[in-house]
Amino acid sequence: MAHYALVGPPEARRPRLGRPVGGSRTSAAVGGVVLLLPDGEPVSRRRASARAHAAMLPLGRGLVRAGRAEGLVAHVVRYRGRGWNGAGAELAADASWAVAEAVRRYGDVPVALVGHGLGGRAALHAGGHEAVGAVLALAPWLPEDDVAAEPEPVRQLVGRRVLLAHGTNDAVTDPELSFRFAERAKKANRDTCRFEVHSDGHALRQYAAEVRNLAADFVLGTLFARPFARPVTDAMAAPPPLGLRMPLAAGFGSSARR
Repeated sequence: MAHYALVGPPEARRPRLGRPVGGSRTSAAVGGVVLLLPDGEPVSRRRASARAHAAMLPLGRGLVRAGRAEGLVAHVVRYRGRGWNGAGAELAADASWAVAEAVRRYGDVPVALVGHGLGGRAALHAGGHEAVGAVLALAPWLPEDDVAAEPEPVRQLVGRRVLLAHGTNDAVTDPELSFRFAERAKKANRDTCRFEVHSDGHALRQYAAEVRNLAADFVLGTLFARPFARPVTDAMAAPPPLGLRMPLAAGFGSSARR
């Protein structure tokens, strides 16, 4: 087994929630929590990436604005480091810790996990906590099929609503791998769907507004029983492959609501 030298002071090696995105609330005012899980690297012992953390802030702010009436609070999880690191699945462990910490801090409120890249994989792994109602994986990094390894777990997602979104031109994480994962997840959990963002890349910048609107529609619809936009309802109801290759239309969020 390889041994790695820890980098940074001890406090950098503990996961943290940090301050709420877009302002603070008292626990009595909180109606739901979104935990944002930044991207990482498959193998690394470096400190968690400040750039990946910052990349989640616009999405967090948008979610807080959209859910202000229901008392939504959001945190970008600060990992111990940036590496998944094989069987250690360290980002998933940090995500699970963050859910437990949110419950400790805010009490019995619903939680949504929203992750990008390897953060998306962490969200899918940590979705089994009883407080989690929604799991959103954006451009998730998922491993190639390997007959010598256990497939990515899906049973923990039963009873949750799950949405994956992936750019069709993603050169960092293979969109076909997220489609295959969604196929398996759909068999275990009917409340699973997947959107394809035509011609977009890993960062989902080309249709950033539509992705933010999709995230808000899905998260707030799940946590607070708001009506979903028609495309989300249709994607959840459609059998594979239709509901797993739903196109994210330009302008989603402005005219797509039913």
